[in-house]
This record gives sequence, C-alpha cells and structure tokens, in this order.
Amino acid sequence: MNNPSDRQAALDYHEFPTPGKISVVASKPLVNQRDLALAYSPGVAAACEEIVADPSNVYRYTARGNLVGVISNGTAVLGLGNIGALASKPVMEGKAVLFKKFAGLDVFDIEINETDPDNLVEIIAGLEATFGGINLEDIKAPECFTVERKLRERMKIPVFHDDQHGTAITVSAAFINGLKVVGKDIKQVKVVTSGAGAAALACLDLMVDLGLPLENIWVTDIEGVVYEGRTTLMDPDKARFAQKTDARKLAEVIGGADVFLGLSAGGVLKPEMVAAMGSRP
Repeated sequence: MNNPSDRQAALDYHEFPTPGKISVVASKPLVNQRDLALAYSPGVAAACEEIVADPSNVYRYTARGNLVGVISNGTAVLGLGNIGALASKPVMEGKAVLFKKFAGLDVFDIEINETDPDNLVEIIAGLEATFGGINLEDIKAPECFTVERKLRERMKIPVFHDDQHGTAITVSAAFINGLKVVGKDIKQVKVVTSGAGAAALACLDLMVDLGLPLENIWVTDIEGVVYEGRTTLMDPDKARFAQKTDARKLAEVIGGADVFLGLSAGGVLKPEMVAAMGSRP
C-alpha cells in the first residue's frame, strides 16, 4: 500500500482488538464439569477407541473432515517475494479466513521454516492425520512442483497448490470464454506468456490439457525467451515449453499473438507490443 493512511488502517485491522485474524472456538458446550469430562478425559477415550476400530470414524468424531492445512515456507509470497515463514503468517491467516467465510472450512495455518523441498515434503506428509486436505501456499518454483507432486503421491488426502491450481482454473476459464467471444479456435491461437513461475506453468499445463497445442506457446521470463538449449534459470517443468528459435526477448515473440498471459511484473507489455499482436487479441 502506497497510501500511508491505508497502510495504517491495514496494520490496525491486524492488531486490534486482538492480534491476528483467526482463533479457535469450541463447537461443543463447555459449561460444566460433565461437559469437560465428555470433551476430554475420560469421555474422549470412547472416540479414540472407535477410531482405532475403524479409522473412517475420525470423520464422525473429530473435525478432520472440515479441517484444511494452509501451509507455506514463505519463499514466494505474492508481491513480496521470499520473506520467510514467519513474515508469511499474515497471508496464511488471511487465506484461512477466506476458506471460512466463503466455504465454511476451518483452517490451521502452518508456517514452516524449511527451504529444502525433500525436508518440506517429509514435514507436511507427517501432518496427514491432522487434516482433511492440504492447501500449499506461496512456495517458490521450481521447488513447489516437486513438493506438490511428491505429496500427491504420498498422501491419501487432497493436496492443492493455490498458486498453481487456483490461478490455472481462473485463467483457463477466462481463456476459453475469451476465445468464444472473439470466435477463435484453441488449436490455432498463439499464446505468449510473461512469467514462468508456478502460476504461469500451471496455467499453461491446464490450457494444453484443454486443447492448446504445445507448439503454439511462447514463454518468456526474467532471462527472456524460453528456448531450446537455454541453461540459465531452467528446470524440467519450464523446459517443456522451450521453443526452437533465435528470438530472445518478449518483443521478438509477441508479434501475431492472440493471447498474452501476464504472470510476472507489471508494465512488461508495452503499447507497441500490443499493436503488434494479432487481430482481436
């Protein structure tokens, strides 16, 4: 926020009347000794025994089925970059209240001070008994692809990476509807992307699944065009979209483009580039 008054309003919102945006509230009455005896010892043992007898009973006797873990290591917080696990906590609390407000889902936000993807996978996988689903948030690429992929293979609960899947769903919906509006065939359009992080590559993956030919996609990032043979800032997920070309800059590949995806910094696409795009972009 550039406006000082808006910034202060945001800080006040987070601090008062109670620091933070979330709290734990009991879903059962706790007004007398019997309530406490049912909630904890000795009554809680009955619920434990039923889960031992049949693990699916965890959804009858605990909140697991409505509990999501919003998990981040703070390495790629939107607009802020790698600010670390601790500083990412306000963002994760914010995602928690969105889950509650718009979907009725409860959330524990968990910020993990770990940047090694294999270690991060081990930590998150160890939390499976707690949650009904995992929402990964603000983990930088390309590590985020490894973490998400390995967790989906290991865990028996849904694993969703918001920066990948949430963005991809929204962008792909707009892409399909936009093509209908201008009357263009998905098999024929040229797509140029600025940005090759988690969001951009997930969008492109889904668009390919929807019918966009791989050869119609041109990816650019901070190092320029993603081309065959490039070694700087490359990884297997990005290399999938490498083009055989001598072009090295966005301005050199934007010509004739039908679609531009801006998933990097602002102001990258210049007016003259828009003018060079195809008809009805």
